[in-house]
Amino acid sequence: MRSSLTLVGTLWAFLSLVTAVASSTSYFLPYWLFGSQLGKPVSFSTFRRCNYPVRGEGNSLIMVEECGRYSSFTAIPSLAWQMCTVVTGAGCALLLLVALAAVLGCCMEELISRMMGRCMGAAQFVGGLLISSGCALYPLGWNSPEIMQTCGNVSNQFQLGTCQLGWAYYCAGGGAAAAMLICTWLSCFAGRNPKPVMLVESIMKNTNSYAMELDHCLKP
Repeated sequence: MRSSLTLVGTLWAFLSLVTAVASSTSYFLPYWLFGSQLGKPVSFSTFRRCNYPVRGEGNSLIMVEECGRYSSFTAIPSLAWQMCTVVTGAGCALLLLVALAAVLGCCMEELISRMMGRCMGAAQFVGGLLISSGCALYPLGWNSPEIMQTCGNVSNQFQLGTCQLGWAYYCAGGGAAAAMLICTWLSCFAGRNPKPVMLVESIMKNTNSYAMELDHCLKP
């Protein structure tokens, strides 16, 4: 089975898959921000949360220890986090699409040319830029009441208070940076240039085919 990628292209396909999976997994895991509420650990992503308070008997607050997403898009605590959800999700989808095409290029001949590889690298740069923008927007939501309750009521935009950034936040940002810098550069050398011999053979084959069809049509 002949690949349409060079040796560098194979490395690019592997790194593209790693960065796409790392960023997308981090996007879905609620471990971007860690804090505590009512003596229980609490964690957030952009649209998911682990452990949340509910009203119990006697109108007292109790913590439900489970993870889940917000019931609706508008239930996400702040506009900044809503924007972060959309932007980061779009970036992850773009990286996954390019990674899938790159992996297919390892198994299929003439799927990815040199120019196609560069276009896919440009798409990776855009995807990484979207995820990076989402990471930059994330701190703008730390002043929402829900986050402040978890961060000792002293958090603000770009001020964590008693909270800490989680590993998933760094993983998403690191995957985006790798996609923008490393994968985009490697994509310039990923595809194979078509060989002149192959082009001549293809042209001759098509010419002979047309000549045979024309000869068949002209015969009485």
